[in-house]
Amino acid sequence: MTALILTAILAPLGAAVTGAVAGWRRGTAIFTTATAIAILGCAAALGVGLHDRVHVLAGGLLRVDALSVSMLVVIGVVGTLATCAGIGYLDAELAHGHIDARGARTYATLVPAFLAAMVLAVCANNIGVVWVGIEATTVVTAFLVGHRGTRTALEATWKYVIICSVGIAVAFLGTVLLYFAARHAGASAEQALDLDVLLAHAHGLDPNVTRLAGGLLLIGYGAKAGLVPFHTWLADAHSQAPAPVSALMSGVLLAVAVSVVLRIKPIVDAATGAGYLRTGLLIVGLATLLIAAAMLTVTRDLKRMLAYSSMENMGLIAVAAAAGTRLAIAALLLHVLAHGIGKTVLFLSTGPLQAAHRSTALAAIRGVASRSRVIGVAFGAGTVVLLGLPPFAMFASEVAIARSLADARLAWALILALLLIAVAFAALVRNAGRILLGAAPDAPAIVVPVTITVALVAGVTVSIALGITAGPFTDLFTTAAEQMSPR
Repeated sequence: MTALILTAILAPLGAAVTGAVAGWRRGTAIFTTATAIAILGCAAALGVGLHDRVHVLAGGLLRVDALSVSMLVVIGVVGTLATCAGIGYLDAELAHGHIDARGARTYATLVPAFLAAMVLAVCANNIGVVWVGIEATTVVTAFLVGHRGTRTALEATWKYVIICSVGIAVAFLGTVLLYFAARHAGASAEQALDLDVLLAHAHGLDPNVTRLAGGLLLIGYGAKAGLVPFHTWLADAHSQAPAPVSALMSGVLLAVAVSVVLRIKPIVDAATGAGYLRTGLLIVGLATLLIAAAMLTVTRDLKRMLAYSSMENMGLIAVAAAAGTRLAIAALLLHVLAHGIGKTVLFLSTGPLQAAHRSTALAAIRGVASRSRVIGVAFGAGTVVLLGLPPFAMFASEVAIARSLADARLAWALILALLLIAVAFAALVRNAGRILLGAAPDAPAIVVPVTITVALVAGVTVSIALGITAGPFTDLFTTAAEQMSPR
């Protein structure tokens, strides 16, 4: 198992080094896609050997449990689709002169480094190392957000760096306070931040210190998940990043940050009682849903619309995490995977649309269904996934989340969430209908590179398969729910 995790971390790092040395080459890009496939393969192998157990490896540095394997699956699937599409994206950007060889080298280096940082964050057993992994994603993606070097992209980069740096600094302070509480509860200095040690000493942690630490960790990692109050970076960064990078950020990075909150919740709950973080998650989750729904009704940009949709889904996931039951967590993880794939398909669809129209303004993009069969079908399918309609998996996950909220006696939160989701639903239907079916006189041709076509077809196929049957993921998500919610 140690070898598999190290492979998942070191393979993309090897691709990053290759990109830095060799620059942009077709072989480099294929190697990066192969590393994403390797991450998915490692996740499958780890899942087979898990046997419903928690494995702490490499002297307590690495952790294999159902949650880490679930997140590796998301990283592997979304990473494979995004890196495959990235080949066509870079070819098109170089051909049109939007970036030079140096920009292509930067992209080829940072994307696999981004994958490695996320794998480290979900597989680390020490929350200090988890913090390092999350901080590394900020550093790496900052350069990717401003990849095209335009004034708007650089502005979005600085906003992203400043806001997320503040958030991650808040999370660091929460980590220090949790270390302080663990040391006073009897944990050794070398192991006071290990997850298994913290769980073992959770009932002995000082409630007041742990309460403060838990609040800071929720706010800090919530910033990376696009949750209120540090949510304002998300729409700017997603709208300016390259389409494959936007797919990785929306489909995986936000979920990785949420997974850290799921890690710390059992520790904080044992020390302070289940009501404390539940209240915090409900507040930030519903507030995020409110802001996302409101912004979806007024946004005039395609990629910003998808970014606000990501906020909406992260808000719903936070509300599900507040319920904290086994059904809620299992449904949450299914929602993360289904949303990651569906949102990846949608963001990858925006690449050819942006290239054809030289804009992502909603008013400029019309009649896509009649102009490009590939983009029309992919965008339509991705929208249906996002709307949570059958037969796709988000329908099942949202129904399960609703049931878990009712079972947890949070009917009021369920009612508020459903009202806000209905507003977002209507806004998405209106905008998607205009994009797909609106009149488009004298519209430019939409050119879809082969690798993007492959990624879109694969993404839609996987979304359909996941909607028909969750297959082995059912047991994996149920096990993760049992481990994260032992009560």
